[in-house]
Amino acid sequence: MADVTKDMKISDILALNELIAPFLMQNGMGCVSCAASQAESLEEACEAHGIDVDDLTEDLNDVLREYREIQEASQNA
Repeated sequence: MADVTKDMKISDILALNELIAPFLMQNGMGCVSCAASQAESLEEACEAHGIDVDDLTEDLNDVLREYREIQEASQNA
């Protein structure tokens, strides 16, 4: 699974994991489900919502990393 970067399109980020949409909505991006947002980059969406893109990118990667660790642990159990 790739790391999230600020130049990635919202649609590509959402496709990484089912946890991403609720996480983005909880962090101020309630419009992630609208068609217009799908073509925006994470940086463009953050700019539109007044969100620090570097902080959000780091948080998204932390969430994905934790998810991968849980998945790996459950497969090895």
